[in-house]
Amino acid sequence: MNAAIADHQTVLSRDRESEFERVFKSHFKGLHAYACTILRDDIMAEEMVQNVFCRLWEKTDHIEIRESVSGYLYRSVYHESLNYLKHLKVKEAYHTYAINHMEHSNNTSHGLELSELESRLENALKELPEKCRTIFQMSRFEELKYQEIADRLQLPVKTVENQMGKALRLLRIKLVDFLPASFLLFFLI
Repeated sequence: MNAAIADHQTVLSRDRESEFERVFKSHFKGLHAYACTILRDDIMAEEMVQNVFCRLWEKTDHIEIRESVSGYLYRSVYHESLNYLKHLKVKEAYHTYAINHMEHSNNTSHGLELSELESRLENALKELPEKCRTIFQMSRFEELKYQEIADRLQLPVKTVENQMGKALRLLRIKLVDFLPASFLLFFLI
């Protein structure tokens, strides 16, 4: 861009791609260094500058620069960097709040829920048919594969699979109140 256009009202347009590229190349290093002084993070500084240029490119037909392009870019990088820092503070404050809130609420309720789940699981297991219960316990508590269970009990693998399916269905019904916790217990172990 020539100096007269840069100092007065300027409307960047996509048909002037080479001018946009020249502005990018001539200002990137300085804007990056400026963002680094604000953020103290080289990678995020680069991202902030790129965000400013991306927004400028996307809205080039709608942005009217009434001052120098350089002033506009520095001010944009400044605001982009401050917005990022504010976002980090909000994120950190929420994270701290969530951890404190979870510690206070989970200490009591989590212990009660877990002991209730264990008690209900024990009762539900007792209600399973013997073969079904044995196969379930070997799979989930001894962590044996279906083939290993079949070999130990001298059963076809298909029988082991069917009995596990039956056990899971029955336990799901008995533990419906604890479905999220029982889901983790039965499927992630």
